[in-house]
Amino acid sequence: MEYDIMFKALGELSRIKIVKLLSVKSMYVCELESILDMSQPRISQHLKILRQAEIVEMEKQGQRTVYSLNRNNINTLLFAFNNFLDAPLEDLTFFRDFAKKMVEIEKNPSISSCKFNQ
Repeated sequence: MEYDIMFKALGELSRIKIVKLLSVKSMYVCELESILDMSQPRISQHLKILRQAEIVEMEKQGQRTVYSLNRNNINTLLFAFNNFLDAPLEDLTFFRDFAKKMVEIEKNPSISSCKFNQ
């Protein structure tokens, strides 16, 4: 599971709306179309992105397709994100330089004055 793809998929308001609606119940595209007042191609494109991110699942029912949330993957994403938030900056390669800078700015007089002069 690629978390960056999942976060990118969730980075658009229409897809957040779709996810919330699917959290209530599984739905067909025509239902989402009607509720969101969006065209079928737009809904389908958003669903495609959400499926690629493994946030949404689809199930064929005859010639129709019903969409639902992949709650296991969403829960895994939330758990991983919480672990990321709880991890010390020094333990995250990308953030090590930021950790050093955070220590340095505490000693910087211009930063101190900016914090207290607002």
